[in-house]
Amino acid sequence: MAHELTTKEETMVTLVQGNDLGEIIKPLIREIHLFDSYIAGTTHLEDAFVLETIKVGDWLALQRENNKFDSNAILILNAEKKKLGYVPEKDNVIFARLMDAGKLLKARITKITQKGSFKQIAVGIYLVDI
Repeated sequence: MAHELTTKEETMVTLVQGNDLGEIIKPLIREIHLFDSYIAGTTHLEDAFVLETIKVGDWLALQRENNKFDSNAILILNAEKKKLGYVPEKDNVIFARLMDAGKLLKARITKITQKGSFKQIAVGIYLVDI
Protein backbone atom coordinates (compact mmCIF):
# COMPACT_ATOMS: atom_id res chain seq x y z
CA MET A 1 0.00 0.00 0.00
CA ALA A 2 1.31 3.43 -0.90
CA HIS A 3 0.16 5.12 2.34
CA GLU A 4 1.30 2.42 4.74
CA LEU A 5 3.88 3.35 7.37
CA THR A 6 6.84 1.11 8.07
CA THR A 7 7.67 -0.16 11.55
CA LYS A 8 10.85 0.91 13.34
CA GLU A 9 11.94 -0.43 16.70
CA GLU A 10 13.86 2.61 17.99
CA THR A 11 13.79 6.35 17.44
CA MET A 12 16.43 8.95 18.15
CA VAL A 13 14.52 10.01 21.25
CA THR A 14 14.23 6.47 22.66
CA LEU A 15 17.90 5.77 21.94
CA VAL A 16 19.19 8.75 23.91
CA GLN A 17 16.74 8.84 26.83
CA GLY A 18 18.21 7.77 30.15
CA ASN A 19 21.88 8.37 29.33
CA ASP A 20 24.33 11.29 29.18
CA LEU A 21 23.54 12.09 25.57
CA GLY A 22 19.87 12.32 26.52
CA GLU A 23 20.70 15.03 29.05
CA ILE A 24 22.69 16.96 26.43
CA ILE A 25 19.87 17.04 23.87
CA LYS A 26 17.05 17.39 26.41
CA PRO A 27 16.59 21.10 25.54
CA LEU A 28 16.03 20.07 21.92
CA ILE A 29 13.20 17.63 22.71
CA ARG A 30 9.72 19.00 22.06
CA GLU A 31 6.41 17.64 23.24
CA ILE A 32 3.87 18.44 20.55
CA HIS A 33 0.26 18.32 21.75
CA LEU A 34 -1.79 16.21 19.33
CA PHE A 35 -5.11 15.46 20.95
CA ASP A 36 -7.20 15.45 24.14
CA SER A 37 -8.80 12.20 25.25
CA TYR A 38 -9.33 10.12 28.39
CA ILE A 39 -8.20 6.82 29.85
CA ALA A 40 -10.59 3.99 28.92
CA GLY A 41 -10.97 0.73 30.84
CA THR A 42 -10.20 2.02 34.33
CA THR A 43 -13.12 0.04 35.80
CA HIS A 44 -11.55 -3.23 34.60
CA LEU A 45 -8.16 -2.89 36.31
CA GLU A 46 -6.87 -5.79 38.41
CA ASP A 47 -5.21 -3.29 40.77
CA ALA A 48 -7.50 -0.24 40.98
CA PHE A 49 -5.28 1.23 43.74
CA VAL A 50 -2.96 2.46 40.97
CA LEU A 51 -5.56 5.15 40.23
CA GLU A 52 -5.00 6.57 43.73
CA THR A 53 -1.30 7.18 42.96
CA ILE A 54 -1.76 9.55 40.00
CA LYS A 55 -2.33 13.30 39.87
CA VAL A 56 -2.95 16.07 37.36
CA GLY A 57 0.27 16.91 35.53
CA ASP A 58 1.73 13.38 35.65
CA TRP A 59 3.37 12.15 32.45
CA LEU A 60 2.27 8.68 31.35
CA ALA A 61 3.83 6.17 28.97
CA LEU A 62 1.99 4.86 25.93
CA GLN A 63 2.75 1.33 24.74
CA ARG A 64 1.31 -0.70 21.88
CA GLU A 65 -0.37 -3.94 22.93
CA ASN A 66 -1.05 -7.09 20.92
CA ASN A 67 -4.77 -7.31 21.61
CA LYS A 68 -7.23 -9.73 19.95
CA PHE A 69 -10.13 -7.29 20.45
CA ASP A 70 -8.43 -4.16 19.07
CA SER A 71 -5.52 -4.30 16.62
CA ASN A 72 -4.71 -0.65 17.44
CA ALA A 73 -4.70 -1.04 21.24
CA ILE A 74 -2.46 1.36 23.15
CA LEU A 75 -1.82 0.84 26.86
CA ILE A 76 -1.48 3.82 29.19
CA LEU A 77 1.06 3.21 31.98
CA ASN A 78 2.13 5.26 35.00
CA ALA A 79 5.79 6.04 35.82
CA GLU A 80 6.17 2.61 37.47
CA LYS A 81 4.87 0.93 34.29
CA LYS A 82 1.60 -0.08 35.97
CA LYS A 83 -1.45 -0.25 33.73
CA LEU A 84 -3.98 2.57 34.07
CA GLY A 85 -6.07 1.68 31.03
CA TYR A 86 -6.10 2.37 27.30
CA VAL A 87 -6.36 5.11 24.73
CA PRO A 88 -10.03 4.79 23.71
CA GLU A 89 -10.60 2.64 20.63
CA LYS A 90 -12.40 5.52 18.90
CA ASP A 91 -9.22 7.65 19.21
CA ASN A 92 -6.36 5.19 18.75
CA VAL A 93 -5.98 4.51 14.99
CA ILE A 94 -3.70 7.43 14.08
CA PHE A 95 -1.67 7.11 17.29
CA ALA A 96 -1.15 3.38 16.68
CA ARG A 97 0.12 4.14 13.16
CA LEU A 98 2.53 6.76 14.49
CA MET A 99 3.84 4.40 17.17
CA ASP A 100 4.18 1.54 14.68
CA ALA A 101 6.30 3.87 12.53
CA GLY A 102 8.67 4.42 15.46
CA LYS A 103 7.32 7.69 16.83
CA LEU A 104 7.37 8.18 20.60
CA LEU A 105 4.05 9.28 22.10
CA LYS A 106 3.19 9.98 25.71
CA ALA A 107 0.24 11.32 27.66
CA ARG A 108 -0.19 13.87 30.43
CA ILE A 109 -3.05 13.91 32.91
CA THR A 110 -5.07 17.12 32.51
CA LYS A 111 -8.05 16.47 34.79
CA ILE A 112 -9.32 13.85 37.23
CA THR A 113 -13.04 13.87 37.99
CA GLN A 114 -14.65 11.62 40.61
CA LYS A 115 -18.07 10.43 39.44
CA GLY A 116 -19.44 8.24 42.21
CA SER A 117 -17.11 5.25 42.45
CA PHE A 118 -15.72 5.96 38.96
CA LYS A 119 -12.74 8.19 38.15
CA GLN A 120 -12.72 9.92 34.77
CA ILE A 121 -9.12 10.74 33.82
CA ALA A 122 -8.61 13.24 31.01
CA VAL A 123 -5.26 13.20 29.19
CA GLY A 124 -3.48 15.12 26.50
CA ILE A 125 -1.57 12.98 24.00
CA TYR A 126 1.82 14.28 22.84
CA LEU A 127 4.34 13.44 20.15
CA VAL A 128 7.90 13.59 21.50
CA ASP A 129 10.19 14.97 18.81
CA ILE A 130 13.67 16.40 18.39
